[in-house]
Parts: sequence; structure tokens; C-alpha cells
Amino acid sequence: MQLGTRWSVGDDVPERLDAAMREAIAGVEADVAHLDTNAWRWTLTWLESRPVAELDDGTTVRQAADGSVSVEEPTS
Repeated sequence: MQLGTRWSVGDDVPERLDAAMREAIAGVEADVAHLDTNAWRWTLTWLESRPVAELDDGTTVRQAADGSVSVEEPTS
């Protein structure tokens, strides 16, 4: 695993992520827009050279080897 970077909800997503990842992250942020996310941050890591972005609430956006992107909601 390679550590990437961290950024706050609403800030610019790292440009090295492709459009599919950026769109999925934007979708998650739209879903939580009604919550107070001022202190929430994303953590980007790289697993087997593929990006994994995890939000402080546990939501995870990951890209598979075929380029598909999945969003995993946190379990209650």
C-alpha cells in the first residue's frame, strides 16, 4: 500500500485521479451535503497501484483493475 494524500470534503480532488474516481467522490459528497462535514476529510491510498479514497465516516471509493469504480457505504 502506498499513502497518497488527504483533503477536506468540498476541496479539489487530486488531479491524478481519473474522471470515474472524481465523479464517484463528487457523488458521495453530494449525498452527504446535508450533514455537517466541515471536519471530514478524505484519505487517498494506493493498493496494488489502484486508488482507494476513504471518507472519515467510513465510505470508501475504490477503483478496480478494469477501471470500474465502486462505492462502499459504512455499516451501521
